[in-house]
Amino acid sequence: MGVHKDLRRARRRADLAARGSTELIRDDTGTVREARTAPLVPKATTGSIADLPFTNAAEAPDTVVLRRNENGAWRPVTAVDFAREVTAAAKGLMAAGLEPGGRVAVMSRTRYEWTVLDLAIWAAGGQSVPVYATSSAQQVEWIVRDSGARLVIAETAENADTVKAGTAGHPEPPSLYVLDAGALPELTALGRDLPDEEVTKRRTALTPDTIATICYTSGTTGRPKGCVLTHANLHAQAANTVELLHPLLMEVTDQPASTLLFLPLAHIMGRSLQIACLMARIELGHCPSLKPDELRPALREFRPTFLIGVPYLFEKIHAAGRATAERMGRAASFDRAHRIGVRFGAAYLDRVLGRGRGPGPRLYAAWALYDLLVYRRIRKELGGRTRYAISGGSPLDRDLNLFFAAAGIIVYEGYGLTETTAAATVIPPLDPRPGTVGLPVPGTAVRIADDGEVLVKGGIVFGAYWNNAAATDAVLKDEWFATGDLGALDEDGYLTITGRKKDIIVTSGGKNVSPAVLEDRLRGRAPVGQCLVVGDNRPFVAALISLDPETVAHWLAVRKLPADTPLSALAEDPAMCADVQRAVDHANEAVSRAESIRAFRLVPGEFTEDNGLLTPSLKVKRHAVTAAYAEEIEALYRT
Repeated sequence: MGVHKDLRRARRRADLAARGSTELIRDDTGTVREARTAPLVPKATTGSIADLPFTNAAEAPDTVVLRRNENGAWRPVTAVDFAREVTAAAKGLMAAGLEPGGRVAVMSRTRYEWTVLDLAIWAAGGQSVPVYATSSAQQVEWIVRDSGARLVIAETAENADTVKAGTAGHPEPPSLYVLDAGALPELTALGRDLPDEEVTKRRTALTPDTIATICYTSGTTGRPKGCVLTHANLHAQAANTVELLHPLLMEVTDQPASTLLFLPLAHIMGRSLQIACLMARIELGHCPSLKPDELRPALREFRPTFLIGVPYLFEKIHAAGRATAERMGRAASFDRAHRIGVRFGAAYLDRVLGRGRGPGPRLYAAWALYDLLVYRRIRKELGGRTRYAISGGSPLDRDLNLFFAAAGIIVYEGYGLTETTAAATVIPPLDPRPGTVGLPVPGTAVRIADDGEVLVKGGIVFGAYWNNAAATDAVLKDEWFATGDLGALDEDGYLTITGRKKDIIVTSGGKNVSPAVLEDRLRGRAPVGQCLVVGDNRPFVAALISLDPETVAHWLAVRKLPADTPLSALAEDPAMCADVQRAVDHANEAVSRAESIRAFRLVPGEFTEDNGLLTPSLKVKRHAVTAAYAEEIEALYRT
């Protein structure tokens, strides 16, 4: 099993294994209350992230740093070519009126031009303001007005119409360029007469403390807040993460690293990834969609060696594998492969980490059989070369993590927020620990407050919310950022996230319940699509569950039932109810009986961005869902 063999080999390298030492601080009872990981790179004192393309062009001009999808073919882009494109776009932005310190809003899905623009805005001395491509006119109005952006780059004509509608009432509507209408060639032509030296002058005037970007939180409640991130924040995140992960993972995979970026670039996780890839000269491609039917072909064509995703991606790949097996009449075989994979993954990682003897002969033989029947198909779904992945956004179900480990793909979880410039913790590559989100990234400290809240300190922590001193003061105290998340540190300093402070449910019996634990496990099991655990001031915990449309379509087809079977009929179908109950039982395994889901109700429709029930980063808007399904919640407690 190649990836595990390489993992053991890498662990024997003392110089690699010793990277990122973590100091633990305990309270009087011996409980770990704080973990601090020393930085691997010094704090930036000069320059900015805008220098990256030009440093790469000077040091490695012919290195392929990106691949651009043109009509289905991945064209290589060298460092010198990329720097040339960034310069041309920067000159165009300057000619279009971008002043030093000015802000440019970019409303687009993930694509090559977004990366060019991000670096060009910085090279021209500006500040980027990402906007989700799915944002409404009202959201665009607020972000553009609050940030003071005078230029907006929209991806499509539809996005441009949204911008026009949202900013029509502004005293001075921003200048608007549209990528699909040739914004980059238009800007290049506009700035053609400006000398390159003008860009150099703007770029070299930047310092680490210069504001780089204002990222508006997608927010599950309330108006989005603009997180002010500096070039120093971005450097602390990317440089330390690259120094920690890249040498180790190069050793593990024994091949040049490459990745396909499909996370929204309006989200800080995607932005940090592209900066880290440019810094490490990792080949980077772009895919505009997280939808499985659109992402799978791109993965097969690009064939990345690693991925950075969210639990939704891994859940969908697992569900697709089971659906394929069920179509072939082998659902029971897939379920057994899953159980074997979980056992094998746990045993193998114990052996790698020196905590056990590893799989016995019978378990090894069972794994070898299912590697031929199931696991290799999972690897194929990810392009065939993927050996590791990083998952963030929300906790990944531990069993699903171990299943992928058995398939030869180690998934390293991380944790962070926009305010921490993406990852605040990450699983060390040579010490995976499924079920946790890892140790503090180098240069970062994590502390658990008396009430269980996770606090973060370090160069990655933002300095302020834009135009919102009150909100800033509420979360930043003595350089510690109060995340709003609840968690715990284990004996080695690994962090586990247990929920959000504001989401804690208190039943009428006085039991405190964190819904996140139950919801994360529920979403990892077919046929569940999305879910919401309820029970505040109620006698017991219950759940609203929406069914995954792809899974339902497959479920109906296998049973030769009409494709338009209504939900009301499915909700009464014993087989469907049994499948959902198994998912609920799996979720309940993680909690006590008092915290377990006692009842559930299948609800019509999906939780999506379009209907306002999900954020662009795929988090459930609890208040919106509660309001939309108020009658269904009441019905749960009448039966």
